[in-house]
Amino acid sequence: MPELVRHAKFHIDHIISTKHGGGDDSENLCLACAPCNRCKGADIAANDPLTEKITRLFNPRLDTWDDHFRIYPDGALGERTPEGRATIVLLRINQAPRIEQRNIERLLGNYPCQNNPSP
Repeated sequence: MPELVRHAKFHIDHIISTKHGGGDDSENLCLACAPCNRCKGADIAANDPLTEKITRLFNPRLDTWDDHFRIYPDGALGERTPEGRATIVLLRINQAPRIEQRNIERLLGNYPCQNNPSP
């Protein structure tokens, strides 16, 4: 989701938390909306609900969004990979208010963002 349509500024998030040895360099930082940042915390992996295996999370610096996710007509995000599934579940990306906001922004032409389709 583009930052301009959110009600609050994005947080600067460590992709690999400092707790797990990640640094403060730009390659380890990304922007995250407050709900995603709160859900992620210091996590670097999550349970893949299909395989029940611990799986790394989507890394916005290394991974391509379209390789891991898709947008369904109802506004929900779907997974293409174990990393996508684990990320969707951990970040609670498909909670009803978040789907509703994506649908509103899609109608307004703000979503998906052309240069960065990440929600």
